[in-house]
Amino acid sequence: MDGTLINTDFANFLSYKAALLAVMGKNASSISYNPMKRFNRSLLSSLFPSLTQSDYDRVIIEKEKFYKDYLSETTTIKDNVEILLKYSSTHKTVLVSNCRKDRALATLSYYGLADKFTDLFYRDATLYTKKINKYQNAINILGVSPKDVITFENEESEIADAMDAGIKIINPKILL
Repeated sequence: MDGTLINTDFANFLSYKAALLAVMGKNASSISYNPMKRFNRSLLSSLFPSLTQSDYDRVIIEKEKFYKDYLSETTTIKDNVEILLKYSSTHKTVLVSNCRKDRALATLSYYGLADKFTDLFYRDATLYTKKINKYQNAINILGVSPKDVITFENEESEIADAMDAGIKIINPKILL
């Protein structure tokens, strides 16, 4: 979803920045947005190596709380949203995301897209450290053939996972 259907990078950054300010105070004000690199937990750890585990955990919790305040800083990826809107009433459409459920639903609902999916798969917060092939997982649960699946994905490692799951049609450009 992030970067495929909706651009969330700036809202994500602002959420982290607000969380860092809430937890660390002015010591966090020096971070700046880099549109070429998504701010994530790994970057948080590398930029703030002295952050205690307790403060790190608080930043993550606060970041999730602040995210809804920055939904207006997200933008849709027009072509992919148009494809979703065109086909959602006539085809099975499934969201397979590494995003957590509450964040995914908040983002989709903000754009009126939550009801455009017949099934939704999210990252399980309890399995955060365990890497699973989200595509293989969805295919197994839904009982569909990978040859019947069309995938839109922007992350190279996730494209590789889609291919490993047997999906052949990835990021088609001729559906509109």
